[in-house]
Amino acid sequence: MRNRTSAYFLSSLLLAVSSPAGAQETVIVPNVLGPEGPLIVNDDLYYVSWNPGSLLRWDGKNGKVLNDLKGCSHNGLALTGENTFLVACTDPHGAILEVDLNGKELRRWDSDDMGGGFDGGVNDIAIAANGGAYATIFGPFAEKATAIIGRVIYKAPGSNVWIEVAKDLNYANGIGISPDQKTLYVSEMVGNSIIKFVIEPDGKLSQKSNFALLNLLLPNKKDGWWSGPDGFKVDKSGNIYVAQFHNGRILKISPDGTLIHAFDIAAGDGPTNVAFDKDEKNIYVTVLDKADDAMGDAKGKIVKIPNTH
Repeated sequence: MRNRTSAYFLSSLLLAVSSPAGAQETVIVPNVLGPEGPLIVNDDLYYVSWNPGSLLRWDGKNGKVLNDLKGCSHNGLALTGENTFLVACTDPHGAILEVDLNGKELRRWDSDDMGGGFDGGVNDIAIAANGGAYATIFGPFAEKATAIIGRVIYKAPGSNVWIEVAKDLNYANGIGISPDQKTLYVSEMVGNSIIKFVIEPDGKLSQKSNFALLNLLLPNKKDGWWSGPDGFKVDKSGNIYVAQFHNGRILKISPDGTLIHAFDIAAGDGPTNVAFDKDEKNIYVTVLDKADDAMGDAKGKIVKIPNTH
């Protein structure tokens, strides 16, 4: 899965493609292997592909591979206040990269402050308003997820080290921060739930509690080990847009845990993450054609759908 070359992307992304995938759903970027981590920056769409492991930029007409690092398997992507990216590497050993907007590597972390590695891979990253950063460590991917070993690590503003601030998570995946900077949300993929923590003044976490159990908000289309929440984003109003893997939909959840809307994705049953445009009028969704193909070619695309308010 991680042995493909960037030629696939370059040959597939030479021209803009805009074709209907479903009602009010438009394919923006076709033919992506392992699409994840979408972000809109300066009107450009950045995203990552875990197969083979690349950071790419789509300007509406052309696609360009910015970073293609073997042994990383790019997954999550977050924009810092210094206008750089933090990239989550989900290869089993795990790492976090800092790169500029052109993909040049500036810094790399392979372990926390205690020298412990990021075994199982770093899945996603969120940046706080004060410049601090949180990242999820997933856990070894297997057909059956039996070990509850997910973690959250934190890098304080101005610090160059990551420390553990939460553990014993059932495959920690997506991560996000409330607009008031008081709450950290983490998706437990195998637990099919989103949990929340209180963010303390020093950036550490406390008061772990349940926020939403997805199959109680809306019955699963498909049950299974990996039929849970993947990546998500929090909008300016504090609503959470969760990509529900194996279920082909995005759930929009209010700050009080109420389901507002379910966006069905026609392009595939494996949505992995979302992004907003400047005014949050549209949602960009990275999606696998078939969720069961996650450990294979992981063929997918990026689609745009209108938001609901």
